[in-house]
Amino acid sequence: MLPITLLGNPILRAKCHEVVEFGAALGELVDVMFETLYATDHGVGLAANQVGHTERLFVFDFHDGRQGHVVNPVLSPAGRGLQEGYEACLSLPELGLVTSRLARCTVAGVDRDGAVVAYEGEGLAARCFQHELDHLNGKLYVDLHPIGVRRRIESAAKEQPWSGHPALDPRSALYLGEPEADPGEPEA
Repeated sequence: MLPITLLGNPILRAKCHEVVEFGAALGELVDVMFETLYATDHGVGLAANQVGHTERLFVFDFHDGRQGHVVNPVLSPAGRGLQEGYEACLSLPELGLVTSRLARCTVAGVDRDGAVVAYEGEGLAARCFQHELDHLNGKLYVDLHPIGVRRRIESAAKEQPWSGHPALDPRSALYLGEPEADPGEPEA
């Protein structure tokens, strides 16, 4: 498992690079990304830069039998409809906003072995595909909101126990929103 990068870590703002080499290392990265995603207990998608890597790759699992990964993804709208819904991010734990996204889209690319894959999604799936592709382009969901909203989220982030950490184990107390225990005080 890998630590999840957090708001303020510069890798979240860097555009990820196309994958050109396929092999064991890429397969291992896909596997460890799934392991990290499952460690969160609530995430549905995870982009490579959220675990400190710069490959254009994301994994997803909607916990309903639909799961997969896409290397070098390209997103295409499937209609003009929009959806409004609550959106959160594993790189901003405990924070979220109602965010507007395409209601339906398709994401295509290749898998860990270089075989062509394509997934069509609506609702949560469409939101996830757009959210993860934004990550690979160095964007966060908060960037889709006016500056005042972004400033409120950034201010709220500074109040979180994880603030100031570049990355954390998603099972750690800090990541889960629990303050660090004072070493001078015994734990109950």
